[in-house]
Amino acid sequence: MTDMTEMIDLAAQARLVARLGEHTDDALLEAPTPCEDYAVRHLLGHLVGLAGAFQDVARKDLGPVTGTAPGSGPRADVAAGWRAELDRNLGGMTEAWRDPRAWEGETQAGGVTLPGAVAGRVALNELVLHGWDLARATGQDYAPARADLDVCHALLSAWAGDGGAGGTGDGPFGAAVAVPEDAPLLDRVVALSGRRPDWTPPGA
Repeated sequence: MTDMTEMIDLAAQARLVARLGEHTDDALLEAPTPCEDYAVRHLLGHLVGLAGAFQDVARKDLGPVTGTAPGSGPRADVAAGWRAELDRNLGGMTEAWRDPRAWEGETQAGGVTLPGAVAGRVALNELVLHGWDLARATGQDYAPARADLDVCHALLSAWAGDGGAGGTGDGPFGAAVAVPEDAPLLDRVVALSGRRPDWTPPGA
């Protein structure tokens, strides 16, 4: 992944996630999501936290926020004013990754040291995948930009080690889910993350 050096802009995907949050009804906060053991409220809390953490990752402000492995602490949750906090953190995340210095040298995310240019792609990937989680859990339309999906597909394919859409290689999310080679790109990205593209809330 060392050749992944080109800067990318997180703005479009950050706006999309912010809109999903804005249109999530409070009545759905206890609803299940594709993330096992995460209700919508926990997914939103995670999004608030990761958008804040990836600002530190971009600035190479290393410490507990960048050095803690995902899932090692208490389950995230929303607090009063979470929509404004999510919007604010997503905006800050976007601006932090617009600094060319964020893409240079090494940084740390989730306790892992990695090139800044790869960390920026991880940040985008988090927004794309958790945006899908939130949209699917709340019944909202979801259509990330093709360019953003291409970035995520390349990253996840490299992690899974299968180089393609329907493989079963293991990545940080576990085994990829097999999908047809001609499946929509979003479905292939979701499948490479170990999620089932056909997931729907129980009883839907």
